[in-house]
Amino acid sequence: MIESLTTHSSDFEQVLQAVAGIEAIVQPQDAWNYQTLLELLEQDSINLLIVYALEQNKKSNVIGYCLYQVIFEQAEILRIGTHPDYQRQGIASQIFARLNTELKTRQVESLLLEVRADNAPAIALYEQQEFALIHKRKGYYQTPHQPAVDALIMQRIYN
Repeated sequence: MIESLTTHSSDFEQVLQAVAGIEAIVQPQDAWNYQTLLELLEQDSINLLIVYALEQNKKSNVIGYCLYQVIFEQAEILRIGTHPDYQRQGIASQIFARLNTELKTRQVESLLLEVRADNAPAIALYEQQEFALIHKRKGYYQTPHQPAVDALIMQRIYN
């Protein structure tokens, strides 16, 4: 089950904590914490899609999310993640299906995202979702005692 999270949701804080928890697992070097996510969601242009596991036809724990920003006719995925226990089960594809519907409704013309060049599974998913490489930032991701990794900027155009 996928929903848009609003600051008016009764379980807003709990859901945002769950997203921050998944962030810490899937983005260990650069996780966005609860406070960062909260501050971002205070901006009108930023939205959060949440994927819940369904147990006995009721939503239970948060298993995936997509934080994105829409400014006029352009959107950008700021963060997207799926809990490791649910990866490779089509969750990200479901997120993209919902996101694409919402963005088309809002007459968005293009969607951008950034991905590490060494993240082959994510790149394959994005290519499957009709994203194309438009720019490369050489050595963007730097970790102590490891070679720098390029950032790839990918874009999907809506017709």
